Amino acid sequence: MTLVEQSVHQPISQRLACSVLNVCRNTVRHHLHRQRFCGPIQPVNRCRKDSLQPRALNDRETAHIVTTMNSHEFCNQPPTQIYYALLERDERYCSISTMHRLLRQQNLHGERRLQRPSQSHAIPRLHAKSANEVWTWDITKLATIRRGQYLSLYVVMDLYSRYIVAWMVSRKENSALASQLMQEAIERYAIKPDTLTLHQDRGSPMTAHCYLDLLSELTVTASHSRPRVSNDNAMSESQFKTMKYQPDYPRQFEDYDHAQRWCQDYVHWYNTAHYHSALAGFTPQQAFTGEHLILVQQRQQTLDRSYEQHPERYTKGRPLAKKPPEDVYINPVPEGGDVGLESGVNFPTLKRANAI
Repeated sequence: MTLVEQSVHQPISQRLACSVLNVCRNTVRHHLHRQRFCGPIQPVNRCRKDSLQPRALNDRETAHIVTTMNSHEFCNQPPTQIYYALLERDERYCSISTMHRLLRQQNLHGERRLQRPSQSHAIPRLHAKSANEVWTWDITKLATIRRGQYLSLYVVMDLYSRYIVAWMVSRKENSALASQLMQEAIERYAIKPDTLTLHQDRGSPMTAHCYLDLLSELTVTASHSRPRVSNDNAMSESQFKTMKYQPDYPRQFEDYDHAQRWCQDYVHWYNTAHYHSALAGFTPQQAFTGEHLILVQQRQQTLDRSYEQHPERYTKGRPLAKKPPEDVYINPVPEGGDVGLESGVNFPTLKRANAI
């Protein structure tokens, strides 16, 4: 009994003969269909795809087409452009799909022009244990009532305490204003040489030569975020969100004076009256000046009195007043990891300002 005759009585999927004879189940179904067909039976096409086609290009034609596509005239053009350009010259060697197939065989498919090699940027890893060790800053746009007109707000913030050490509203964004702001802030807080790291993203004011030269003269170490990675400057981005989500934040400022007055009130509130969640409920000014060391003792005394009066309300035992974190990081090194082994980076994270 043949395999086709067996298939009439039981399903093909249950037949082990297909696997034993190395026959595809679709072939058996095809023969079953031909056996049950009432009309004239068409001859079986036994031509396999891997056999040599009589219409296929020979080796000489294939080499000529590949040479033409790699010529100086067409080496930067896709097959569609090559095909129609040759067609206007009364030349046709093959179809567009054949050109694509030949390019794939030669490993030349895709972008054929010279491309800039992929860039590898160091992951900024910053660590602050006290105030004025690391500053981070950024620029945000403030919309005005005039369509298409924006103001620029420069904000410099201490990483350890989140204290805004300097800010400025301007009608334009350039490196000269950034240099002036940084120089005034460093002089105001009497920053000693080689003690401050300034972190920023890669905007044009942050990468300008005059700005980096100033940081080099002031012996300030410059750190830059990776391109298109906003998390590398998360503290500044978070501060801008806090600002623009304030209930009294105007969606549009009337003019420069209006923005100046509002930002002045906001900075005063943020530094002195904003109980920061990342600082265990202390204000940035308290963490910046060290006042939180005294306040944490006062908070602990208050919690102790509350515990003595109602101990049953504290199911986890005596409460402890939290302190701000002693170490603040940007991109901390993961446990068990190495600084330069992630993302293929194996060179120093921080660079001198005049070496960027």
